[in-house]
Amino acid sequence: MRNESLQFFKSLVDTPSPAGFEQQAQGLVRGWLRRYVAEVRTDVMGNVIGALHPSGRPRVMLAGHIDEIGFMIRYISDEGFLYFAPIGGVDPQLVPGQRVIVHARGGPVLGVVGKKAIHLMEEQDRKKVLEFHQQWIDIGAQGRKAAEKRVAVGDSVTVAVGFERLDGDLVTGRALDDKCGTFVVCEALRLLSRRKLDAAVYAVSTVQEELGRRGAATSAFGIEPQVGIAVDVDHATDFPEAEKKKIGDRKLGGGPVLHRGPHLNPIISDLFFRVARQTKIACQVNANPRDTGTDATVIQLSRTGVATGLVSVPLRYMHTPVEVISLADLENCAKLLAALVTALKPGMSFIPK
Repeated sequence: MRNESLQFFKSLVDTPSPAGFEQQAQGLVRGWLRRYVAEVRTDVMGNVIGALHPSGRPRVMLAGHIDEIGFMIRYISDEGFLYFAPIGGVDPQLVPGQRVIVHARGGPVLGVVGKKAIHLMEEQDRKKVLEFHQQWIDIGAQGRKAAEKRVAVGDSVTVAVGFERLDGDLVTGRALDDKCGTFVVCEALRLLSRRKLDAAVYAVSTVQEELGRRGAATSAFGIEPQVGIAVDVDHATDFPEAEKKKIGDRKLGGGPVLHRGPHLNPIISDLFFRVARQTKIACQVNANPRDTGTDATVIQLSRTGVATGLVSVPLRYMHTPVEVISLADLENCAKLLAALVTALKPGMSFIPK
């Protein structure tokens, strides 16, 4: 991956964007898109939309969600401790003992999620998972008034970890779900800006996917695409105790994950496989017999229906602070997406046969 693109991806990962509070990360996306297209806008939901060759046909929407899971402050105790609730699907087992950042109006505030020491716990309590209302954030404040000078009820919170390199081309960080998708959409648009296209391309960094795929629903309604491609992450199963008989066989470094299932248009799915063969990009396959759990599902149902596809970056340890991906998979997802858009021609029928 070229260095400039890698630095953009690292900046996306390191910039907090809990669902409903995506503005700072979306600023990075706007800056990137404006380098390659003349038309960039932000809608009332907060989705950032960049249009390339808007007069073309068919109209295609590329969607990767920028929002991440996190927390929100709900109560400040008299002692100055902050109680919180999850934003999105957070595993409560992973939260105690973490360093966190409270994103307050006056700037970031460092805190820690406290927990009773194991020495002070009864034997039966050591095996219990603490519910969120039993956990608290300690910012070092000496009482409620001191805490309220720095933070407020309703402030968002993220885990205080960022982008790091592992062995080879593997990287780790929080919120790779789905900073990967946003990056792939942005990188694909960069590649497409150098090509002669028939299609009109709308690259969308969507919001609030973790809260019900809301940004994709509203942006798809506004764009009215004939084709919609969601870019997300998918469970890699190359780790100990993965149940491959239940969730399939996918690995880091094995290439982009292509999907088949009733929520996905078979014409688009077949085209993905065809351009993968033509470009010699190795791919993996996931079967989705039900809702994909991604923006693809709501895009499919927009207005009178959209020919929808899904491509994913394989990822280990989803919805943890230590998600892991391969940079080669990330780059190849962008190349494959650009190849698919290039293959779209006016008059193509996406009606299943």
